[in-house]
Amino acid sequence: MAIRRALRISTVIYNYSSWNSMISSLKCGFSSSTIPAQLENVGFIGLGNMGFHMANNLVKAGFNLTVHDINENNLKKFSQNGIPTKETPQKLAESSDVIVTMLPSSSHILEVYKGKNGLLDGENEIRPWLFIDSSTIDPQTSRNISLHVSNRPLKENKGYTEKPVMLDAPVSGGVPAAQAGSLSFMVGGLEEAYIAAKPLLLSMGKNTIYCGGSGNGSAAKICNNLALAINMLGVSEAFSLGQKLGIKAGVLTNVFNSSSARCWSSDTYNPVPGVMQGVPSSRNYDGGFTSKLMAKDLSLAMASAGETGFNCPLTSYSYNIYKKLCEDGFENKDFSCVFRHCYDGKDEN
Repeated sequence: MAIRRALRISTVIYNYSSWNSMISSLKCGFSSSTIPAQLENVGFIGLGNMGFHMANNLVKAGFNLTVHDINENNLKKFSQNGIPTKETPQKLAESSDVIVTMLPSSSHILEVYKGKNGLLDGENEIRPWLFIDSSTIDPQTSRNISLHVSNRPLKENKGYTEKPVMLDAPVSGGVPAAQAGSLSFMVGGLEEAYIAAKPLLLSMGKNTIYCGGSGNGSAAKICNNLALAINMLGVSEAFSLGQKLGIKAGVLTNVFNSSSARCWSSDTYNPVPGVMQGVPSSRNYDGGFTSKLMAKDLSLAMASAGETGFNCPLTSYSYNIYKKLCEDGFENKDFSCVFRHCYDGKDEN
């Protein structure tokens, strides 16, 4: 409650007339040659399966990008194309007006923001006025980091804001949407900052949804992934049963996609190998959203439910299935591998 009160109080620091002036200029639209000056210099942290494509789309859109990752191989993918790299998050912040983070867990975010050589390390003034976290983490961590961001002084008065601001903006759509630039962003934080950030977000995605105050984007994402996990289990169970009853998965897919069972797990991210091209099931469940990350997201959902006293039996059941997948050695396979490794589903011939 103290964090929520502090966040509400902190909103008075913003110069709303300047925000409104900036927002009015953004409504005119932009191209790579007219990127708003306050968004032009972007630092991106986290160049994994998702972050690589998101950062690459910012380059394509014309942003001045600088990157950081603890994996040297990930950095080389950018440095060999002339994109500047930095050794630490702190050094990255020194050359950036906007920071975007895309990391696996809350602990990684805390380390990048508050750890040694992190974005907020020390008590000095900071250059970035806007921090956007697209990681899937718990809402309380998002709110905690947002509070710390808003308490830091800016190195330079930007006119439109006297204090830095943070948006939690996790994404949906997986690696294919990250690559295609068609992600959906669920955004929590100050609404004026959300509107100001939209040109940048829409360079990486096609939809942005404002979810309310700080932490609400993270809350929306864990609810979304909770539903997705349960949905994938249901679809995989149905396909496996269909095979045992003599129905080909391709035929059942056509039934689902023409009927009430139609869903993302059947028409966009089909878990049966041989039914759909370009999805993880077509490449031995590699290169997607890992079972380890799905188990992590379900654990976040259970923890958040526990904080509110809410009982969520399907979430707990789904978590146990994905936890077992990880224990059985499939933690780095896409979460749709549950079809093969939990339900003993077969490839489509």
